[in-house]
Order: sequence, then structure tokens, then C-alpha cells
Amino acid sequence: MKKCVLSIEHLQKNYHDKNGEIVAIKDVSFDVYDGEFLSIVGPSGCGKSTLLSILAKIDKKSGGEIKYHSDNIILGYMLQSDFLFPWRTILENCLLGLEINKTLDEKKKQRVIDLLNTYGLGDFINKYPDSLSGGMKQRVALIRTLAIDPDILLLDEAFSALDFQTRSVLADDVYKIIKSEGKTAIMVTHNLSEAITMSDRIIVLTKRPSVVKKIYNIKLTDKSTPINNRKCPEFNDYYDRIWRDLDVHL
Repeated sequence: MKKCVLSIEHLQKNYHDKNGEIVAIKDVSFDVYDGEFLSIVGPSGCGKSTLLSILAKIDKKSGGEIKYHSDNIILGYMLQSDFLFPWRTILENCLLGLEINKTLDEKKKQRVIDLLNTYGLGDFINKYPDSLSGGMKQRVALIRTLAIDPDILLLDEAFSALDFQTRSVLADDVYKIIKSEGKTAIMVTHNLSEAITMSDRIIVLTKRPSVVKKIYNIKLTDKSTPINNRKCPEFNDYYDRIWRDLDVHL
């Protein structure tokens, strides 16, 4: 049985404006297990990214409990944009988190160089971001996140700024990297295909004020990479069921 690394219990988030209180997240509870890839989907405006920001300690919750089941847990946060600094080389960009944390040493620098070499970016270590494609920049952003050796990776629509083909290839790359590095990941996405083909479980949220509507354990025959997983016989069934759960009206 896998170890639980994070428990979210009755999470709430309220906002206040001149018209009064707005309840964004009403009551959300779920656990996250070591090494799993978990996706969160829901209608636009339901609070998916807000939930991730709360987990990352960027935003504050209004109620409920967030319990990390180990001391000094390290979180890595990967956003929609790569946010690479154009005046820093690829290696220097990847070392940024270690510099900020004041934990950079030769051993950790070599680990980052090894990551860049392992995942196809070795030839670009001393180049600058403007020499990379959009997909490559996001791969650099992932390695920058991995450089701090996070226990949990938070992915907030990390592929949404890319075209379909690049997005599909990058999803494959990111999935392989996360799994090969043995990381736990929580991803927010609007893309159901992405969620189904990458995830071990999917949390479906309702429209605002959001609660958990359903949790899917994704079981795919001959599961491999996200691109190949689209061909699995269960894919269309999961897609149809989750789409209906979203209750989207065009």
C-alpha cells in the first residue's frame, strides 16, 4: 500500500469584495500518495489554480486542514509560463532555485548538469533561452523545478501556452521525467485528454463553490506514455464520463 504524503481535509477558500463574500472552494477533501500522478479538473472558475496556490503556500486557505506527512517537505511549482531569465544561460536558469535557497554546491550543480544531459538539453547548457523552442523552454523549467529535489511537484496548466503538437510531445517528456525521477505530482489542467493519459487518479471538482464531485482511478490497458495511452480502449469511456461530470454547457 502506498504511503500518503498529503491530506487535504474540508478545504475552504472565500474571497471578499464590495458586494460581500464569494465562496470559491466550499469543501474539498482528498489524499495524495507517494509517487502518484494526480490531476485536478473542473469547470472554468471553479478554483483549481487557487487550490494549487494554497498547496504551494502562495495563497491562504479560509478553512480546513492541509497535512503534509513528513517534516520539511519541499514543493516544486511549475506554471503556465516558463519564466526563464533571458540574460541567464540554461544552466544558470536551472540553478536559480538552489541559489535562492542558498543550497547550491558542486554536487547539486553536477546533478542539474546530469539532468540536462539525460533529458536532451546537454547541448544547450551554455546557451540562452531565446535559442530554445517553447517546448524546450518548458522542459528547462521542469528541470529547474527538479533541481531543488522537491517531494511534490505542482503543475498549473504547465502546457497550455503551447500548440497541440508541442504540447503532446512535452506531456510525454514531462511524464517520463517525473516517473523516472520517482516524483509525486499534482496537475491542474483543462485538458481531459492530458489528465486521462498522464494520471493515476483524477479529481473532478464542481462549479463554484467547488466540492469534489468524483474521483477516478485511471486504469488503462497497456498503459505507457501519454501519446500511446490515447489509443487505450478505456480512453474514450473515461473521456465521456468525466466530460459529463463537468456539466459544461456550450
